[in-house]
Amino acid sequence: MASPFVEVEVGDRTVKVTNPDRVYFPESGATKGDLVDYYMAVGPGIVNALWERPTMLHRFPKGLAGDKVHQKRLPAGAPPWVETVELYFPRWGRTADELCVTELGSVIWAVQMSTVEFHPWNSRRGHTEKPDEWRIDLDPGPDCPYETVPKVAQVVHEVLDELGATGYPKTSGGSGLHTYVRVKPEHEFKEVRRGALAFAREVERRAPDLVTTDWWRKDRDPAKLFVDYNQNARDHTIAAAYSIRGTPDARVSTPVRWDEIDDADPRDFTIFTVPSRYADLGDLHETIDDHIFDLAPLLDWADRDERQSNERT
Repeated sequence: MASPFVEVEVGDRTVKVTNPDRVYFPESGATKGDLVDYYMAVGPGIVNALWERPTMLHRFPKGLAGDKVHQKRLPAGAPPWVETVELYFPRWGRTADELCVTELGSVIWAVQMSTVEFHPWNSRRGHTEKPDEWRIDLDPGPDCPYETVPKVAQVVHEVLDELGATGYPKTSGGSGLHTYVRVKPEHEFKEVRRGALAFAREVERRAPDLVTTDWWRKDRDPAKLFVDYNQNARDHTIAAAYSIRGTPDARVSTPVRWDEIDDADPRDFTIFTVPSRYADLGDLHETIDDHIFDLAPLLDWADRDERQSNERT
C-alpha cells in the first residue's frame, strides 16, 4: 500500500506530498516521490528556466498509464505563497491565472498536484506580451534520422555566431533539439516570430537537403528536419530546461554544450542520470540572462525575404 504522505522541506516551505509511492512511469517503476527527488536535485536549474514565466502544467493524475491534463489555470488548493500571473486569451474572451515560479517550493507543490512537465511562455510576467526568449526548435520529420539533428544544430550555431547571438541548446526530451536566445522584451510575439522565420529560412538555405520551413505538414518532406519558428507565437509553449517529459523512459529536456551535441543521445538524459550530471556541471543555462541579443538583424532579414517574395509574385 502506498504511504499516505511525506512532508518535504523546500527552503522555508514545507510541502505535503501525498502518495509518494504511486508509480508514475511503469516502465522503470519511477514514483511520484522520485519526481520530487529529481526536481529537488536540479532545483536552481528548473527555477531559472521558469523564473516569472506563465507556465502551463502537464499533469498525469494517474501516472503515464492515465490521461494527460493540459492545465493553464493553477490547480485549486494552492497555498497562498504559490505565485500566479493573469493572462488574457482573446480567442475565448477569458483570463487564466497561471503558475508563476519564483521559488522551488512552487515546483514541488506542482509535482504534488501530479505535474510531470512544465511548459513556460517565452515572456515574463512584467511584459507578458513581449517575449524575452527566442526559441529555435529543431523538429525532425517522421522519416528523418536523428543524425540530421546535430548536423542542423551546427548550422544553427554557425549562423548564431555570425549574428553575434549566444545560443543555449538543450535536448527536447524527445527526438529534437531546442536552442534559446535571450532578446530584449521590446517586440510583440508576431515580430519575434517573423525574426524566427527569417532565421529558419537562412538555416534552410545553408542546408537545403536537410531542412524544411514549409508550414503545412502535408507539404513537408518527411525525411527533412522542420525548423519550427511557430514556437515563438503567442501561447505556444515547449518543455522547460530540466523539465521531465512524459515518455516511458522518463527523459528530461536537458541543457547540453555545443561540443556535446554531435555525440549526445536524448535517451541518455533521464531522471536517473541528469541529477549526477547537474551535480557535476551545474546549470548550463545559468548565464543566459547575461547575453541579450537585439533582434534588429533578423527583422531586417524578414523585410528582405518579404520583399523578395513580393517581387516573385
